[in-house]
Amino acid sequence: MTEEVSRLRKDLERANLRYYALDDPEISDAEYDRMMVRLRDLEEQYPSLAAPDSPTRRVGAPPLPKFETAPHAIPMLSLDNAMSEGEVRAFDQRVRKGLGLSPSQAVEYTAEPKMDGVAVELVYEDGVLVLATTRGDGFMGEVITENARTIRRIPLSLKGEGVPRRLEVRGEVFLPRRHFALINEERLAQGLPVFANPRNAAAGSLRQLDSSITAGRPLDMFCYGVGRAEGASFKSHFGMLEDLDRWGLPVNLEGTRGRVGLDEVLGYYKELLAGRNESRFEMDGLVVKVDSLRLQDELGATSRSPRWAVAWKFPPNRELTRLKDIQVSVGRTGVLTPVAILEPVNIGGAMVSRATLHNEDEVLRKDVRVGDLVWVERAGDVIPEVVGVKEEPGRERGPGFRMPDRCPVCGSEVERGRKREKLKTIERFREESATRCVNVHCPAQVKETIHHFASKGAFDMDGMGEKLVNQLVDKGYVKGYEDLFALTREQLLDLDLMGEKSAANILAALEKSRRVSLPRFLYALGIRNVGEHVAKLLARHFGTLDGVRNASRKELEGLPGVGDTIAESVKAFFHNPDNQRAVDGLLARGVVIEEGKKAGGEGAPLSGMTFVLTGGLSSMSRTEAKDRIEAAGGRVSGSVSKKTSFVVAGSDPGSKLDRARELSVPVIGEEELNRMLKD
Repeated sequence: MTEEVSRLRKDLERANLRYYALDDPEISDAEYDRMMVRLRDLEEQYPSLAAPDSPTRRVGAPPLPKFETAPHAIPMLSLDNAMSEGEVRAFDQRVRKGLGLSPSQAVEYTAEPKMDGVAVELVYEDGVLVLATTRGDGFMGEVITENARTIRRIPLSLKGEGVPRRLEVRGEVFLPRRHFALINEERLAQGLPVFANPRNAAAGSLRQLDSSITAGRPLDMFCYGVGRAEGASFKSHFGMLEDLDRWGLPVNLEGTRGRVGLDEVLGYYKELLAGRNESRFEMDGLVVKVDSLRLQDELGATSRSPRWAVAWKFPPNRELTRLKDIQVSVGRTGVLTPVAILEPVNIGGAMVSRATLHNEDEVLRKDVRVGDLVWVERAGDVIPEVVGVKEEPGRERGPGFRMPDRCPVCGSEVERGRKREKLKTIERFREESATRCVNVHCPAQVKETIHHFASKGAFDMDGMGEKLVNQLVDKGYVKGYEDLFALTREQLLDLDLMGEKSAANILAALEKSRRVSLPRFLYALGIRNVGEHVAKLLARHFGTLDGVRNASRKELEGLPGVGDTIAESVKAFFHNPDNQRAVDGLLARGVVIEEGKKAGGEGAPLSGMTFVLTGGLSSMSRTEAKDRIEAAGGRVSGSVSKKTSFVVAGSDPGSKLDRARELSVPVIGEEELNRMLKD
């Protein structure tokens, strides 16, 4: 039994490494889930075999009553900031003066992207993670060990030679931009306030008393330093990062420039700033550190910051503009959202004329009024947001904002929502910040529902834009998403600016979109609280549409990452007669769902295979190809390795084709891929 537990732990940790760190999985999700369930069962049956570094700790522990605190053996000091090249040059001069160097003597630096996340410290004893704390005030931090264990990139145990007896490693926990957008989308669906930026989302996720909530959010981490190491020594900062990487800790070596001079630091800052909005994570500057640890010790620190490092901050993606109006939009779940109409302003290279105000509570908290001069912030792909008001002494302000008591689209009454929550053995309801239109047939809700259904993450219908959807609903041709597949040529030609060719293209796009994966189908239905991530969880666990439709509330609540709120939404949706008719209507009109139980389980045609796509495909989009491969049990990776099963080469393939030939990885064409999918 002990040998089986040891083998399962080793295999699961290897699977985590391949999937999360190397983007090169070697087993299917179904196989991973089976191993995890088996290991959990064995640990419950034989408690003596449980261990703090077991992969089962990734799913979270029972909720805590409160956070404990723990001291940092060496204080986690903040860094001095530099806001210009001149200030960085002044920092370099202070370093030279502190070390007694002449202008001709070079100082080597390490330059790292400054991630906009949450600073944490991980403590390993004999290679096993035993403690994780937030930075706190620099001297004491909150204990978040159980939450840290749920972050897949954080190793529960270190590997390799030379692992210190005790290692206190510092790093930044962050939420990648893509996942940030998905979480905000799901919060909008739940009528919850969205996170203002990825840093807030990461902080909120880390500070959950219930670590299963943290486990459901795809946090990541990069390590950037060491507080104390017993049984190991380092000569340079960059060399220390290389050792951390060798022991299995997540380090951004690819994005770090080690052992470089000041001119290279200045050039790297400009390079990072230019690509700031394309990075997979939020960064707000560049951290410059003296590379030699001996010289760091010689320079020392002030009471609040080291003298050997500086944070060169990026200019903020924030601008001032005038608020012209506050309009209220109605979403697909009926939520009324105040939207700021702005005098157009360029923020981070994009012209912004509209920005979210989230909800009535946020407008009142910030005291935003029409006519105010407001700060608008845009970070990467995040929706622009009004973050504050600039005071204008002597100027008379307009009246405060009030949410309308009737829907601005259909005139129906609106109501302030209530959210059900469980507290141990009791249930209670609390008021939500969301205000909703109670008319489910409100044209605005119907239009937004259709927009969502046809969107890229759902049925991905080419040409089904806002103007077309608005006309279809206004004409009465579409009252629900199932009606899309009953549209006729005559109905389309009856629309404004619709010609024969455009109508034919729309019908062809509808026909092409009839085949869809189960996660996309579930997401497209617009079930409250179910975004893309939750849809994938449901599809992976239940396998078929009937499995989800017929799942009991207990089954739904027991699924990690779901919980009682989402379970209630799913049950309510499929128990609603109108929704049942809509789903059945889709199936009756020829929609085909590629279901995971048939395709993703044992014996699936592409089970255990890893594909890499390169070049353009003619019969399907890259997104559709990825969905179909995954539905058939395979995986799609972004890079070619020896573990890649096939590289699918379309038109104008890139360097991945050359890499495949170097590694003797089989290369197939689109026709062969279609044949494999059909089989």
